[in-house]
Amino acid sequence: MTFTLVGHRGAMGLEPENTLRSFRRAVEDGADAIELDLRLSADGHLVILHDGDVARTTNGRGEVARMTLAEIRELDAGDGEHVPTFHEVLDAVDVPIQAEIKAPEALPVAVDVIRDRRLLDRVTVTSFSVEVIRQALTLLPGLRTGLISSKAPREYVDLARSMGVQVLCFGIGALDAEVVDLGHRSHLQIMGWPVNDTERLLHALRSGADGVTSDVPGLLRNACDRNPEVKALLSGRLARQV
Repeated sequence: MTFTLVGHRGAMGLEPENTLRSFRRAVEDGADAIELDLRLSADGHLVILHDGDVARTTNGRGEVARMTLAEIRELDAGDGEHVPTFHEVLDAVDVPIQAEIKAPEALPVAVDVIRDRRLLDRVTVTSFSVEVIRQALTLLPGLRTGLISSKAPREYVDLARSMGVQVLCFGIGALDAEVVDLGHRSHLQIMGWPVNDTERLLHALRSGADGVTSDVPGLLRNACDRNPEVKALLSGRLARQV
């Protein structure tokens, strides 16, 4: 795999974010993987919501952690979609998943699902929190993990290597060839986010990034297929691997 296109909360630029409709759209539009956000309901179910409160993305109000799954399921998450569970997403699409832990209490439950469903090769657990990732690796050694940062701190390369993290997800505005090269020397995968237009995609490719996360994966897939400079950069990578 020379370049990975990840659908951010599915195809959130076109569909209601973090819904089955959004995840399916991302896959239909050519995403190689999807990214989602994990929280825990009051009765212990993994639900896919970015915010700690349901108000922004549904027609309801209230903290996710204080609501039961049944109460959350009654909400409209946009265009008649409901808030899905982690299990539903795993069954709905068959591509790799970046599962960002938004609430620490969701982590042990997510790890149990990954272990029980034998998803070590499919799910990458990500977080902005170093401690969450440390705990994830303690709970399940061998788990594929990723650290997220809106910047691109050089010290994260050494940190990731020492912890056993495989992926660094850096803000595209801070991403450059130097940090990507540092990461590659440590056998790390470097991703850029968010990338929602061809110029940022070109920046990621010129920097040597291994992939990007996008709200509009279809637009980027089209650029990969049709934009001459994007195609040339991708072809150059493939030639170097042969």
